Amino acid sequence: MTIRVIIVDDQAMVRAGFAALLAAQPDIDVVGEAPDGRAGVSVARSTHPDVVLMDVRMPEMDGLAAAREILSPPPGVVHRPKVLMLTTFDVDDYVYEALRAGASGFLLKDAPPADLIAAVRVVAAGEALLAPSVTRRLIADFAASRPAPRRDRSLRLRGLTPRETEVLELIARGLSNQEIAGHLVLAEQTVKTHIGRVLSKLDLRDRAQAVIFAYESGVVSPGDA
Repeated sequence: MTIRVIIVDDQAMVRAGFAALLAAQPDIDVVGEAPDGRAGVSVARSTHPDVVLMDVRMPEMDGLAAAREILSPPPGVVHRPKVLMLTTFDVDDYVYEALRAGASGFLLKDAPPADLIAAVRVVAAGEALLAPSVTRRLIADFAASRPAPRRDRSLRLRGLTPRETEVLELIARGLSNQEIAGHLVLAEQTVKTHIGRVLSKLDLRDRAQAVIFAYESGVVSPGDA
């Protein structure tokens, strides 16, 4: 199955470079580009991509606002692609808000080409791009500036079993399925089953939202990751 991708970035050279890199992969098809968030929303609606590579800082409409529009479409629009934010260290807080809006993760713009290709495949497969150690540190930093755990979210945790709560905590610490399996001495398929139940019980879209929920509900605290 071919992964359909659009690239939204205000720098033409960046768009061209990413497009050439991704289009060279046999399983990826670049179906559109846009120079700003507003145009990106339009291109996403017309091309129905599987993954949107979205820069954070752009004219007309920034990547955060565009991600919100794409992931929370108006009535009648049913297509919701995955959104992968492209960022640098100086816009970390925007990335946190993008994750809360439903983005599937983020990648530093100076990451190696192989990381970009892998990120597109991971996000297209329905996973969240939260494994790199830099992500663990950044999300902990985001949470450090957030308010105390929200009571409504803490109450929702009561529906989880002790094992499911433990799995949620390990997800928030940035562990992969394989790492969680090793930590809990479980089969990786069993871990996937637990994660599916956690997401379903908490009404969360993916692992990215699970990480945010874990911090906001007090399952983990800043500095734990």
